[in-house]
Amino acid sequence: MPRTVLSLYTGAGGLDYGLEAAGFEIVGCVEKDVDARLTIKANRPDWPLARLRDIADYAPSELLSELSLKEGSVGILAAGPPCQPFSKAGWWYRDSARLEDPRAETLTMLMDVAEELQPHVLLIENVTSLSMSGREEVVSFIRERLQAMNGALGTGYVLHSLKLNAVDFGVAQKRERLFLCATREGLRLEAAEPTHGPDRGQPHRDAWDALGDETPDDLDDLAMKGKWADLLPSIPEGKNYLWHTSRGGGEELFGYRTRFWSFLLKLAKDLPSWTLPASPGPATGPFHWSSRKLSRYELMRLQTFPKNVEIRGSYLSAHRQLGNAVPSALAERIGRLVLESVDGEVFKDPLSLAVAHRSGRPDPEPVMDVSKKFLEEHSGPHDDHPGEGKGPGAQARELREQANLG
Repeated sequence: MPRTVLSLYTGAGGLDYGLEAAGFEIVGCVEKDVDARLTIKANRPDWPLARLRDIADYAPSELLSELSLKEGSVGILAAGPPCQPFSKAGWWYRDSARLEDPRAETLTMLMDVAEELQPHVLLIENVTSLSMSGREEVVSFIRERLQAMNGALGTGYVLHSLKLNAVDFGVAQKRERLFLCATREGLRLEAAEPTHGPDRGQPHRDAWDALGDETPDDLDDLAMKGKWADLLPSIPEGKNYLWHTSRGGGEELFGYRTRFWSFLLKLAKDLPSWTLPASPGPATGPFHWSSRKLSRYELMRLQTFPKNVEIRGSYLSAHRQLGNAVPSALAERIGRLVLESVDGEVFKDPLSLAVAHRSGRPDPEPVMDVSKKFLEEHSGPHDDHPGEGKGPGAQARELREQANLG
């Protein structure tokens, strides 16, 4: 199998850095976002970047011609199409079918390129909710396209999935991702056994392992802003706003489960990070244990990008690029898995991008008292969330449905 990769919807390159570390050469990238393109050019100028930003502007044959690729010349066609239509939030807030979302058209474009290229391995990365019960239309669409290709081209693609958590492979972040895979010869990728965790020989890596005590150069720019900034120091490491509810250990300032999980969420030195979001609000964590925003370098370390990578664009743009990315160490494991399953290669050395253990972890940061203004404005008692399907969001959806039926 050629050790080459055509990357669609490349983003900041998290998937590609991992495949590169596994021994693959990136022979083409397609990316629409202007800042992500600058990131690619700054860090990997040797990766051929498609001249036109949007894959929709190409016929598949034109894209392959520009990148000097042909049928069967690529080992992996790798893609991380935009996940917003398929995320939990997408199902929670939208009533229409996911394939009707314009962003889901990327799947059609992806499969058109796959049909033209006939890669040895098709690898599609996305959020795990892509395959949840009642949401299978995306997987069914890809499977039907592959079956049609097999009938027309004589290939043997059979779609299967791998659901992996990055924390089980040396990433200091709990981040579940789904990999949809199909090989041209009909081979299945073997299951990837976790290397980190209880009874795995190595413990899960924690935020201290990834970040340590380095002081960011842009520390002044990382101060939390907004209404809740002064409340964050009163929340212990590893806790969120629930600390200040009737079931927590702090002041009763909120009702239990009346806010989103990442509201005022703070990293703990002795725990892995929670999933990094792509579009954080002013009070959306995880925040650093010293009650500030994470620097772009720290976000990069939690995503196990190579240390010499620089993310271009504003802070919000960098956060979006990194929040949308695949942890590179997880992608390295997937790349090795392809080589193990297709070429029979054996790897004995640890993943090169995995986080190493760091000694000297300090005690948790001291917890500050709640300031007087929050006690005056928010001190309880507060009603808890009424339960699943009974909150204001569910009631609003029910009203919309009734209006549509009427």
